[in-house]
Amino acid sequence: MADTTRDSDAILADARRSLAENRAGGYHRRASIGRGSADLKTRHLVGKIKRIVLAVGAIVVAAMVAGLIVGGIGFAGVMLTALAIVIAVGVFAAFPKIKVPRRAELNKGSARELVGRTELWLEHQRPALPPPAAKIVDDLGVQLDALGLQLETVDQDHPAVREVRQLVGEHLPEMIDSYRKVPAHLRGEERAGATPDAQLAEGLGRISREIDSVTRQLADGALDDLAVRHRYLDYRYGEGAGKDES
Repeated sequence: MADTTRDSDAILADARRSLAENRAGGYHRRASIGRGSADLKTRHLVGKIKRIVLAVGAIVVAAMVAGLIVGGIGFAGVMLTALAIVIAVGVFAAFPKIKVPRRAELNKGSARELVGRTELWLEHQRPALPPPAAKIVDDLGVQLDALGLQLETVDQDHPAVREVRQLVGEHLPEMIDSYRKVPAHLRGEERAGATPDAQLAEGLGRISREIDSVTRQLADGALDDLAVRHRYLDYRYGEGAGKDES
């Protein structure tokens, strides 16, 4: 029986390179906007690599056992083994695809999970957003990372933390969903003094400033004085934007 160790070593080396590129912000179809979503992608990739390693190992062991039973698998057996390895790697590299969180799932779990899920959700909304809004979404990733670190040190039952989670896990995605409900050909038309594109960028900018302000107050230890302001509610994305723009 031919030695297939070299083939499996090459496959594992390719997988390690892919993991390294993933951690370094390699060639994702959608680049990570923050560490939270990057960590989710890394864990997903590590799971894929583990499944590939197990599949390749099982194929190699099966080929060795078959060779011992029949006294060698010959050239045809070696080729079939190599083909099985290629197919297994292709299948497990492509599936399962990373699951994009649903809006209802964003606010569940710990602060770290909230940040990671929200960032991943935002990344998949970004292609549908106008350039100014997409740029703000990129900046939000860094802000959400910093906010998540601060929230981890605070009692999760504190009212201020619940307000922050509502801002990030509910109002932020609601605003983007309201924009996406507007037909594409109407997003550049001015209504009520502004276009939906401009309204979205303005609203995201307000949320960005709010997140930055809250993060700074938490970092300064001013939790008792923290009053999460609702400036973003002055602009009613769930109601006003949806009505004015539809």
